[in-house]
Amino acid sequence: MRILGIETSCDDTGIAVVEGKGLPAQAGKTWPKFHILSNIVAPQIEVHKKYGGVYPNLAKREHQINLPIVLKEALRKAKIDPSPSLGISRRGRVDAISVTYGPGLSPCLWTGINFAKELAEQWNLPLIPVDHMEGHLLVGLFTAKRKKPLFPALVLLVSGGHTQLLLMKGIGKYQLLSETRDDAAGEAFDKTARILGLPYPGGPEIAEAAALSKTPLGITLPRPMIHSKDLDFSFSGLKTAVLYDSKKRTRKVRESKEYVRAMAKEIQQAIVDVLLAKTLKAAHLTKAKSIILGGGVSANEELRKQLEQRVKEEKLKVQLFFPKRELATDNGVMAAFAGYFTKAKRTGTLEAEPNLRLE
Repeated sequence: MRILGIETSCDDTGIAVVEGKGLPAQAGKTWPKFHILSNIVAPQIEVHKKYGGVYPNLAKREHQINLPIVLKEALRKAKIDPSPSLGISRRGRVDAISVTYGPGLSPCLWTGINFAKELAEQWNLPLIPVDHMEGHLLVGLFTAKRKKPLFPALVLLVSGGHTQLLLMKGIGKYQLLSETRDDAAGEAFDKTARILGLPYPGGPEIAEAAALSKTPLGITLPRPMIHSKDLDFSFSGLKTAVLYDSKKRTRKVRESKEYVRAMAKEIQQAIVDVLLAKTLKAAHLTKAKSIILGGGVSANEELRKQLEQRVKEEKLKVQLFFPKRELATDNGVMAAFAGYFTKAKRTGTLEAEPNLRLE
């Protein structure tokens, strides 16, 4: 089965063609095999960088410009011949179209949905609405094999808008265990990076600066809610602590490379410490057989490395699943992959749901 996935939930225009073979359900003894035929992403970082964040209507305009271009390249790379009228030859080269319908920025979601509806009608193909966060979750299982039980699995979803722990009992069977009470982890990276004068997006910039840090300078930040009895997260206090520390320094110090790098390292470690503490606590409580990491922040090298290390130290008998780094941020593959496990709906009933919740 070949699915063309379309992703426009925020500021990345992504279209991919994914081929799957095997039962699209967890009931089978073998896990489906997948092959990425194409994966084209048009990022908008340079467009939004000067604003320090994403402007929805500006992102919508860029999606409208990018979608036809990205589609053409995705079809070319997948060796699917487009017809002169934007459609494709109706010889079953693509079996379905999947599109992200939430959560995300409403103008961006609608742009992708309307584009997908038009294609589905022109090509006479089923249209599959998919949950953006489920795409992040499932893409981490892209190379999974059913040699060992996967479920129940503990899922940590960390992105610019979400920080959640879920118990996954099977494909489509999710129980929300906890989430952030205020800022998401990715949002904390962006906001603290802005305080340090680092460009958007903050996560990669903080990680890069942290890797260059050689002098700690005695900076110590709080680890919000790390010892709370529940599994919830909170990161707004971390942002405030960075701001207060920055303000008490002289301008010469706070603008120095040594300070920025030392603070970046402490910010990153504080966020990683909280994420790992809650995740490992949940893994013990749920007796999970797997831990799945997903979302844009899952690309963070320290988060991955330290999670592997802590799992070994605590002798947890779990399988770890990380998305390939090129699939950690928003892309069409996650939409196509989620579409493989989702039932199709009629094109006329599909609407954007900006506040869609995975549970």
